[in-house]
Amino acid sequence: MSLTEKMAKKPQSQWDGFSLKPRKEMPAGLWIKCPGCSKMLFKKAVTENLDVCPECNYHFRIGAKERIAYLVDEGSFEEFLREMVSADPLNFTFRGTTYKERAKASEKMAAGKEAMLVGKAFVKGRPIMLAAMDFNYLGGSMGAVVGEKLCAAIDKAIEQKLPLVVVSSTGGARMHEGVVSLAQMAKTSAALAKFDDNNGLFISLLTDPTTGGVTASYAMLGDIIIAEPGALIGFAGPRTIYETIKVELPKGFQRAEFLLEHGFVDMIVHRKELRSEIARLIDYCCKK
Repeated sequence: MSLTEKMAKKPQSQWDGFSLKPRKEMPAGLWIKCPGCSKMLFKKAVTENLDVCPECNYHFRIGAKERIAYLVDEGSFEEFLREMVSADPLNFTFRGTTYKERAKASEKMAAGKEAMLVGKAFVKGRPIMLAAMDFNYLGGSMGAVVGEKLCAAIDKAIEQKLPLVVVSSTGGARMHEGVVSLAQMAKTSAALAKFDDNNGLFISLLTDPTTGGVTASYAMLGDIIIAEPGALIGFAGPRTIYETIKVELPKGFQRAEFLLEHGFVDMIVHRKELRSEIARLIDYCCKK
């Protein structure tokens, strides 16, 4: 007699409590793979570690909402110009999708309606004017609204005599707006020149990635330029450079450590130390 037949002849009472149930699937999103060390990490542990790998210190990309939460005193961020949105000066369409449709889709992933949040906040009790870019919104690209928000933040920093902290996380100028986007490079640089004339302190924080027109304008104009470990920082990306000039780039080229070694950034600061370091710099540079 086969095993199947023997099982079929057993009274049902003998099988009570042993019935097979469908296996429960592991909930999605509990584990993530670290791009730095390739280890599987419990997502909650990574979040509690400020989105830094507890094994190798790889700094994960984060949005503006998380950046603000990690950087400033709890509940101190007072945002302005939140409802400002971009126009569509070129009626831009790419692969059958309009600029407005792409922007609307990005809102679902981003912290706001644009690629930058601006507002007043406090870092360990020190008041600052903060502008934080959000890579989740169209790759953190700089368009007319990003330029206008940053200039408004600069004006308020001058008016209220506050240090300016700008967090960059961007792919560069926004192609959807063409020359209007490129004009923001000159516009924001001019606003920062005015800020400098008023003896303002500008701390620029470069995170992964900071590239394109933002690097070629306000991101590199800080009185003090800080980078997070391993951040990609440059104008054109490594792949674009290779495809253009067919030259193999040095190992680690355009990473924060390479730029520090060659004098393009002033310091590299771990995400856990950013609050303390920015507070220290404000105390040191703003002594009366």
